[in-house]
Amino acid sequence: MKVVIQRSKESSVVVDNKCVSKIDKGLVVLACFTDGDSETDMDYIIKKLLTLRIFDDENGVMNKSVQDIGGSILLVSQFTLYADTKKGARPSYIKSMKHDEANAMFDIFTKKLQEYIPTYTGVFGADMTLNITNDGPVTIIIDTENK
Repeated sequence: MKVVIQRSKESSVVVDNKCVSKIDKGLVVLACFTDGDSETDMDYIIKKLLTLRIFDDENGVMNKSVQDIGGSILLVSQFTLYADTKKGARPSYIKSMKHDEANAMFDIFTKKLQEYIPTYTGVFGADMTLNITNDGPVTIIIDTENK
């Protein structure tokens, strides 16, 4: 499982010219699953998301988590995170989990996150426009292969 985390001042997801989700201060999380991913991988990522100290404290030091600041998460599926660009100019997405399995994993991941923090999503498999106001900018990548 791989996620790209962006600290956000405000962000939204638009599908068919309609805003389907929006957050104020928090995290935008782009998530991708690969074969062999499990709920253990999700739990690892969730713990990291909730405890990463990437928000400024009163001294301007990144020392607070998304929970500490009362933020929320905008979670978006993005199968392209497992793009393989080793050969040619067209990326291969063979490492990305198949659509139906990934959709089920995304639903489980969303429900698990919602137990801890307000979590909003895009539309799985849809053509989405993300409007992200990256705060910092701060962007972090976590891959469970490296845990």
